[in-house]
Amino acid sequence: MSDQESTAILTPANDPEMVQAAEKARQTFKYFWREMSWERRRIIPGLEIAAVKATFEDPPELRTDDPDELEKEHMWLIDVDFDGKHLTGTLINSPHSLKSVKEGDEVKIPGKQICDWMYVIFGKVYGGFTVDLMRSRLGASERREHDNAWGFDFGPVGIVNLVPPDYIGEKPPKQGFFSKLFGGGAKEEPQDYAKVAAHEHPMSVNMRSSFEEALAGNPEMLNEPDDKGFTFLHQLALGGSFDGVDVCLNNGADPKKPAGNGMTPYMLAKSLGWKKVMKRLEEAGGA
Repeated sequence: MSDQESTAILTPANDPEMVQAAEKARQTFKYFWREMSWERRRIIPGLEIAAVKATFEDPPELRTDDPDELEKEHMWLIDVDFDGKHLTGTLINSPHSLKSVKEGDEVKIPGKQICDWMYVIFGKVYGGFTVDLMRSRLGASERREHDNAWGFDFGPVGIVNLVPPDYIGEKPPKQGFFSKLFGGGAKEEPQDYAKVAAHEHPMSVNMRSSFEEALAGNPEMLNEPDDKGFTFLHQLALGGSFDGVDVCLNNGADPKKPAGNGMTPYMLAKSLGWKKVMKRLEEAGGA
């Protein structure tokens, strides 16, 4: 985390562009959570950083009339978990004015408080809608300083990618030494979000046969809950894995069984808008 991101993000509450950026982040949070859900299944970690920015405010009894104090602050969380209703994580920013939270706190918030997300693979940033807006408001030298402080590739201003290009069958733009030094490399185009939505996560596709084999050899694992009361079907429904959900249902998983928080697989898929998964669960009688 850079020095420039070490404290709360201070932006006016009535900044319409920032409000719009935060809304885009909430609408696409599903792709952050999908990546996180597969990261937990990787033998070798693939993410260099994964963080969510959320809006915080003090309860009324802790607020003052001091005009210099902020009512709301936007701060980053790591070690993120999500159960379809609430997000938990560790606060890594120091508040400017708030008294109810501090850096290092473990917090639990409703999903509506999310205002940005980002993850990094091979140095490339995915997500970061409010970060992109803030970068657009910096001069060229300030932007370079910001990016160097983070140590990651945020890409061109105005382009916020959701997933690596190979997830949707594309190749990354070629950026050789001379194109980086002098410019003139292939111009990066905005990612087609509809195309992203149409593609499964590659790990979802690749694990299908091995998952089927594992269930054939150990069928009881299908209904074994984790420490949150989530079975494989719950986890995969929330993570948007059509292949995983399909395998679970084909092997007799109960589509109506609630998770530990009371949400059924269909409710979990619906919480993030995984339409293809929702349809499969509907067909199985889980709606």
